[in-house]
Amino acid sequence: MACSGGAFDLPHARDALAGLEAQIAVPTFWNDAQAARPVVKAKAALETRLSQYDAIANQLSDAKTLLELGEAEADASSIAEAETQLAALLPQAQRLETQCLLGGDLDNAACYIEIHAGAGGTESCDWAAMLARMYRRWAERSGFKVTLLDEALGDQVGIKSTTLKFEGAFAYGLTKTESGVHRLVRISPFDSNARRHTSFASVFVYPEVDESIEITVDMSEVRVDTYRSSGAGGQHVNKTDSAIRLTHLPTNTVVACQQDRSQHRNREIALNLLKAKLYELELQKQQAERDKLASTKTEIGWGHQIRSYVLQPYQMVKDLRTDVETSNTVAVLDGDLDDFIRAALAARVGVV
Repeated sequence: MACSGGAFDLPHARDALAGLEAQIAVPTFWNDAQAARPVVKAKAALETRLSQYDAIANQLSDAKTLLELGEAEADASSIAEAETQLAALLPQAQRLETQCLLGGDLDNAACYIEIHAGAGGTESCDWAAMLARMYRRWAERSGFKVTLLDEALGDQVGIKSTTLKFEGAFAYGLTKTESGVHRLVRISPFDSNARRHTSFASVFVYPEVDESIEITVDMSEVRVDTYRSSGAGGQHVNKTDSAIRLTHLPTNTVVACQQDRSQHRNREIALNLLKAKLYELELQKQQAERDKLASTKTEIGWGHQIRSYVLQPYQMVKDLRTDVETSNTVAVLDGDLDDFIRAALAARVGVV
């Protein structure tokens, strides 16, 4: 498993872990709790990766031994069992290889993913809903906890916008390259003349900021709006203005939350969302040589897309940054995104 070219150097991980353990063992280590947190967090991340690597290495060794014994004794059942074990190891190894491409300070953090429908009314709202379903399926496959924080329904179908939270190992690191404009080409199910339509939706991913990073928000620069949460109707309708929308006036950054029935809790979640967005904005300013935040905030239309999903006249999903493509559009829209994510991460850190 070649990881030396990526942001995470697995061969040196054990030395790094030993160094962190020695640092934590110093009697005065916990005197400064704020300084201690990132060290403990880094240690936990290293232990997770190394335990995954060791588990795969042990299973690979067992499968190899079984295969050699089966071949030596001409035992077809042992050979078949070994091949089954090896096939099951492949996706695990690919997942770890992808994680080797991650090395950012917040790559192991939870993340927020926003999806906004572009111009086009019903078509774009339906496409935004399809994207939300795709990311939910991918997150569930990846073992992430998925929480719906905010959603604005379309006038007829689909959604105008949504905000989801993904929690799990390397949630932000694995999701961050999905930021950008996504383009859909298909025969519209809403067109009685069965014409081909092109729709756009934007995706924006940003990390949850933990307590080890101080983000100060001047509330005098934040406009707070309350509104009634949308619901399914009937007994599910929220009859109080518990939903919260925060607008950071200097940057025109808007966040909203209607997850909880408590206005206080929604305000707390929305403030965390705002801090995360402002932190991501600052990161992008400091790292201008990498993917600019502006690339995810451009016009949601032609010339700005990162990926095209063509369902008519042929079947093809193609990432325009890496040229990775597949004709299995059904699988992609059902959450099979790992190949696209792995290639995008590799391109970002310069791994071929």
